Amino acid sequence: MAISDRVGRVAVVGAGLAGAVCARQLSFAGWRVQVFDKSRGAGGRFATRRASWQDAAGQSRTTKFDHGAVGFAATTPAFQAFAEQACRAGWLVSWRPVAASGTNDPGLMYVPVPDMPRLTRELLSGIDFCWDTPIDALQRKDDGWQLRSRGEAQPGLFDAVILAMPPAQSATLLAEHAPGWAQRAAQVDMQPCWTLMGVADTPSAAPWDIARPRHPVIELLSRNERRPGREPQDGEAHWVAHARADWSREHVERPGDWVQARLQDAVAECLGEPVRWRHAVVHRWRYAQTGLPLAEPGDSCWWNAASGLGVCGDFLGGLGAEGAWQSAMALVEKMQGNAGARPASQQAAHPARAELQPSG
Repeated sequence: MAISDRVGRVAVVGAGLAGAVCARQLSFAGWRVQVFDKSRGAGGRFATRRASWQDAAGQSRTTKFDHGAVGFAATTPAFQAFAEQACRAGWLVSWRPVAASGTNDPGLMYVPVPDMPRLTRELLSGIDFCWDTPIDALQRKDDGWQLRSRGEAQPGLFDAVILAMPPAQSATLLAEHAPGWAQRAAQVDMQPCWTLMGVADTPSAAPWDIARPRHPVIELLSRNERRPGREPQDGEAHWVAHARADWSREHVERPGDWVQARLQDAVAECLGEPVRWRHAVVHRWRYAQTGLPLAEPGDSCWWNAASGLGVCGDFLGGLGAEGAWQSAMALVEKMQGNAGARPASQQAAHPARAELQPSG
């Protein structure tokens, strides 16, 4: 009997947006879902980092930087409906950032509040998860899939495994079980990105939220404290600077202190004035953005019903959050086929979660 003809236990590897949407929808449909992620919490590239430092008076200070995705747009009716439902639930707010001179208007965006992982945390509410658990091998046994992390077998067997990870990481796990998929995933160009996060004195003139300067190093510069739901402080600018993909690729293995110095100099060049930094740190994203998604008709996800192995993510569904969501939804639809919908008893038990189920 094919997996699509029944429901059982499913492992979702990856807790970014694609993994969280997939896990939630499968849970609605009656699957017993277990989520695994190598990080300490949900979010993936929907990331916020907490920073601590001492100010000039010796007082301990903390703030948060949204150092991954800045936000996302919604262009299709289905994804717009999802975003608006999440706004009504209080997980997102709509935002029209003020663009710097010379930067195209980014238009209406959606931003999770009070931090970027909020959306994925809410999507995974009530679902079992294992954080700090990188999955490094899959084993197909007669009665299901077994997952291994750091060489150790994880408890239990699964009827299905969903990979919602960067394609290079998915390729490693797919090699033994789906070599064709593995080869295609390995060919996807994932661009790295060095990111600078820092607190500085307010600049003399930067009354904008976001800028895409014409600079050889900086791709995107934003004022984190001006974003919805964040905490502005008098006299402070909270900068997040994303380096260009080509520059990041060239310097991807450089030490962090070397990168930080270059990015701080680049921010000053973009602003046209010296920057008095109070705190700064850098983060290296090895898999920041898909260069070009795989584009074949009907190929927004991969699913093998006979083995119970699936793959989703923005490298299949299209760039960004909308592509990740579309890929996850397409995979769930393939997995369910004509199987029954979520039991009525679950709808009654989770009315708030049911509101966010797409209507069609």
